[in-house]
Amino acid sequence: MSIFIHQDNRFEQSEITSRECPHCGAHAQLLPVATPSFEALNGYRPRHVGIGFRCAACAEPRFTRVAVRAYEDSHIELSSNLVEIERGRERFQFSYLPPAVERIFREALQCYTAGCHNAFASMCRRTVQTSLADMGANAKLRWHDLFREVVAIGDLDDSVVRTLESVLFGTDDAMPEIQAGEAAVLIEAIKDMVYQCYIRTAKLRAALKMRRYFAEEQANKITSIDRRAVRAESA
Repeated sequence: MSIFIHQDNRFEQSEITSRECPHCGAHAQLLPVATPSFEALNGYRPRHVGIGFRCAACAEPRFTRVAVRAYEDSHIELSSNLVEIERGRERFQFSYLPPAVERIFREALQCYTAGCHNAFASMCRRTVQTSLADMGANAKLRWHDLFREVVAIGDLDDSVVRTLESVLFGTDDAMPEIQAGEAAVLIEAIKDMVYQCYIRTAKLRAALKMRRYFAEEQANKITSIDRRAVRAESA
């Protein structure tokens, strides 16, 4: 599919484009509001152009960069692959994390959002190290168990597993370089492990505490029946 800018400056998309909005978080349609003119593009003939959209949900601006496929006499053909200048933020329930872990993990997700994959990998290792210091003696074993669970569920390749394991649990100063594909796996892995370590634990403990409280309260309100007294009265 392609995007066309016609000679009369008419902007044509062959299909509707929807993306997750970095401002409101909704998966909404991108509506074009600022498109390049046919005359200007024909005059300069750039390889890439910029297009301004607005989010259909919150009306905030969304800026994209698009490659030019072909210059024709009656129209200019653009790629349908819209590269967003402002990427969506990674969302997480930070309120359940200890302050030290939250600070490091928040920066890790910011690095991923910015496309700094190797900085993201370094911050993931610091997140694990900070968590190990926070959780105590059995933390290292728990983190390794969580990582093996992610590997089993995700059915990851051995090479990816070795790279991610070295990133998360390596003790040497040398950090293996990771590519976009490996970073995409790492972001889901680290979010799941942090969730299991802190959020699932906190929510489960709160739910158990609440269940016990109501069970005990209900038991205290139940009046036991003295069956011998009942039989004596009926006799």
